[in-house]
Amino acid sequence: MITLHAADWLNLFLHFTSLSILAVGGAITTAPDMQRFLVVEHGWLSDEQFTSSIALAQAAPGPNILFVPLLGWNLGLNAAGGLAAGWVGLACALAGVCITLFGIMLPSSILTFTASRWGHRNREMRAVRAFKQGMAPIVIALLVATGWLLAANHKAEDHHLALWAVTAITTVVIWKTRIHILWLLGAGAVAGWVGWI
Repeated sequence: MITLHAADWLNLFLHFTSLSILAVGGAITTAPDMQRFLVVEHGWLSDEQFTSSIALAQAAPGPNILFVPLLGWNLGLNAAGGLAAGWVGLACALAGVCITLFGIMLPSSILTFTASRWGHRNREMRAVRAFKQGMAPIVIALLVATGWLLAANHKAEDHHLALWAVTAITTVVIWKTRIHILWLLGAGAVAGWVGWI
């Protein structure tokens, strides 16, 4: 069980609002900093909770950002001592969901709405076109960093090489083909179930 005071909840909200501005390619691109803040710096989540939250949210149907409230849910449960705490555990988990979700969504939504309206009105300006082209490599680098983080946290040493091979193959298949990612997720689930990775 961890102890979170009002200042810690506020710090969590402010950190997620700052990450919201950096989430250029989506919230998943800020996962490495979320991991640093939640796991390494504060110890509010374990590595397993962090990677499991991302994996579960990415496997579920729905928006990419589902992992953020799931991180908040796990953090709130950790603060309350788990679901055994009853209503207090549920209230802390819901507080974690609201704080992380509103923190990551509010600033970027306002900025996106304002910038997209301005960019659409000025889409022929050279600076607007250059900005759009310049952001593509940054988004790709942030996605690579997230993939690296998720693959590097895998603890099964005997399957380490297989995990990296699957990661590389999946990257190439997504990049070079039109195979839907759900087929690759299903293949990964079967490979894990069989014990190959």
